[in-house]
Amino acid sequence: MKGAFEDIEVGEARETARRTVTKAEILAFAEEFDPQIFHLDEEAAKQTVFRGLCASGWHTASLMMRLQMDAWKSDYSLGSPGFDDLRWLKPLRPGDTIHVRATCIDKTPSRSKPDRGSARWKTEVVNQKGEVVLDAELIGIYRKRGAD
Repeated sequence: MKGAFEDIEVGEARETARRTVTKAEILAFAEEFDPQIFHLDEEAAKQTVFRGLCASGWHTASLMMRLQMDAWKSDYSLGSPGFDDLRWLKPLRPGDTIHVRATCIDKTPSRSKPDRGSARWKTEVVNQKGEVVLDAELIGIYRKRGAD
């Protein structure tokens, strides 16, 4: 199975499948987790800086994670210590179709745990117009092959 630390190469680029975001899911996420007016009320949102209804940034980040897991889930993944430089660059709108683009920018074997290493990924959520909606540097920890 691919996905071990040894399989990752600096410069490697990956893309996920595409997903269209619905108004209903934007509203449901906002009602539960981020009940701000520009995520909940289409008319009121027109009067905000967003000029219309848009998804929560945290909803966008959650969709990013789901798309990545659907595309690259691996038994070698040991989770993540976090991410750096998360930025929401454009609003995610109802009807937008997004995908994730990720490029490995660094790979480091662990000094304290020889059975694993980490990889840093420049990660972007891209809409149907080719605009980057979200970007961040994600860090993943991966088990080495043969390490149980």
